[in-house]
Amino acid sequence: MTTLTPRPRQHGIRMSVLTVNRWQTLYMRQWTVGGGVIFDADRILMVHNHRRGGRTDWSTPGGVIDEGETVVQGLTREVKEETGLAVASWVGPIYTISAEAPEMDWTLRVEVHQATGFSGDIQIEDPDGIVREVQWFTRDLLPSLLEGQQLWLREPLLSYLDEQLPDDAHFKYRVLGNEAGQLRAERV
Repeated sequence: MTTLTPRPRQHGIRMSVLTVNRWQTLYMRQWTVGGGVIFDADRILMVHNHRRGGRTDWSTPGGVIDEGETVVQGLTREVKEETGLAVASWVGPIYTISAEAPEMDWTLRVEVHQATGFSGDIQIEDPDGIVREVQWFTRDLLPSLLEGQQLWLREPLLSYLDEQLPDDAHFKYRVLGNEAGQLRAERV
């Protein structure tokens, strides 16, 4: 019998105990993440993330939602920390993403919202130290900027920008592998 028992969140990460049978218990990390699409005329705001092991990637601003926050509250906080911009309001979610990495015992749920107004100047104050650069890009540069990024980062954003979202605006992925630099994602 398989049961899933929630445990308290730690640093925005929910831990669940998955009991497969009497002698086998697994701990699944579960993240809820907010992502923000922010336009300035024909440009979109992207952040350059520096990950463990020296890997880097570009993404829209956002991050893990802390305990007690709604996705929109956490997203607004993350955008302010990562970019210095104060978002007045959001529309969405414009699309959602779920990813499961069974070999690394984690699941990820992402809600992506679009900013409808913002103020402030670009200033990075990321307490996690992940975001090192913030830059506006024209849409035509995004395919090359996102080339080589994880499928669950690249495909939904480019589909949204090309106005080719699936009917339910949801993207579901299975992540294979157990080393950060060697992961392979497939759409399910």
